[in-house]
Amino acid sequence: MVVGLTGGIGSGKTTVLQMFENLGCKVFIADIEAKKLMNTDLELIQQIKDLFGVEAYVNGVLNRKYIASKVFNGGQKLALLNAIVHPKVRKHFLNFKAKFPSDIIIYEAAILFESGSDKLCDFIITVTADVDLRMERIMQRDEISKQEILDRMKHQLNDEFKILKANFVIKNNSINYTKLQVNTIYGILKELKK
Repeated sequence: MVVGLTGGIGSGKTTVLQMFENLGCKVFIADIEAKKLMNTDLELIQQIKDLFGVEAYVNGVLNRKYIASKVFNGGQKLALLNAIVHPKVRKHFLNFKAKFPSDIIIYEAAILFESGSDKLCDFIITVTADVDLRMERIMQRDEISKQEILDRMKHQLNDEFKILKANFVIKNNSINYTKLQVNTIYGILKELKK
């Protein structure tokens, strides 16, 4: 069973994912796997250099700050990058999934719907949190400005869309309440998997 886990930046997807992992679920973090592939897949590295120039890599490592400056300032660069990265991530996930045929796998992706990865999932969980709390979390975690956060947020679908497309919604404002929601959803998923 594949369960998609999504939510906007700062919603607390990582915290929720950790809770599911602690309950015994296998986890696949699309963003981390994409970053690994962008640093190891030779074909993908060449495609990224073709798209962004040789500055895209410094000493053989993806220059994330440079890439972010190109993709989050408007234009088509983000869509072009996603178009070359997501098929690689999808193939990588299918290999991962084949290793755990009897497990519940949580596929975590901020852009689950935008990338078309929702089609890989049997169920979808959307994580939400109050906007002020999200901003606070992101500024602490990433040490970026409010404007940079807003620029990133506008490249993601809004919560309303994700909530409508979800089978489950987790409101992640309080850790204890979040844990209760995760445990409840995990129990439901275990029953559905029988």
